[in-house]
Amino acid sequence: MQLPETLEGWLGLLEARHGQAIQLGLDRVRTVRDALGLPQICPVFTIGGTNGKGSTCALLEAVLLAAGYRVGLYTSPHLLKYNERVRIDGRDVSDEALVAAFAEVERARGEVPLTYFEHGTLAAWVAFCRAEGDTLLPEVGLGGRLDAVNVFEPDCAIVT
Repeated sequence: MQLPETLEGWLGLLEARHGQAIQLGLDRVRTVRDALGLPQICPVFTIGGTNGKGSTCALLEAVLLAAGYRVGLYTSPHLLKYNERVRIDGRDVSDEALVAAFAEVERARGEVPLTYFEHGTLAAWVAFCRAEGDTLLPEVGLGGRLDAVNVFEPDCAIVT
């Protein structure tokens, strides 16, 4: 199969590929994470809860950036464009970086089915690892404790 060369192509493929928006469980994501072979090289602050996750992420990102750290932020959903979900150093990640990350996840997943969100979460991890940041702030999505971001061991968990 020829892999998409644009972000729009990837997003279309991922939307069409998996019939369920949410498929709870961490085994599939953990399997592909391990196949990627990217170690957790920086502190991870996982942000979860019902209300206030976005505000907490924005505040923590601003504090860490002001202190001189290179910060990766992963949130969902996006408002205007997908790139808003993946930020490094206060800026949305480029289409090119996301396309490369989606392709890397695709090669690692083999026959393991991933949802749109799971594939995107792993692609964000790839982008963060490639950027060699100082800290990562993933926001827990609709999956709660079984959300894909929970395959990364937090150094600090914040519940809002």
